[in-house]
Amino acid sequence: MLFTIISKDKPDSLDLRLQTRPSHLEYIKSLGDAVKLGGPFLDENGKPCGSLVIVEGDNIEGAREIASNDPYTKAGLFASTEISAWSWTVKNPENA
Repeated sequence: MLFTIISKDKPDSLDLRLQTRPSHLEYIKSLGDAVKLGGPFLDENGKPCGSLVIVEGDNIEGAREIASNDPYTKAGLFASTEISAWSWTVKNPENA
């Protein structure tokens, strides 16, 4: 099952995001095939202001664990995080 992890950064936290980014990317890579895709949301100036990560797992608890162990989360970057089950219906390469 797929889960979306949608996180919004706290205001004025770009420096924290940039400082934590290498650890975040290393963590995401360490999850291997569990991560299907991901990337930052951008503000009106093209600067990162949040994150979208789509992960595959057996249950929402696993997705919550992934989110809680993210270095961005541990650094206190996010104002909010929402995790939801998701069905990849359109242009899913596994259904081609």
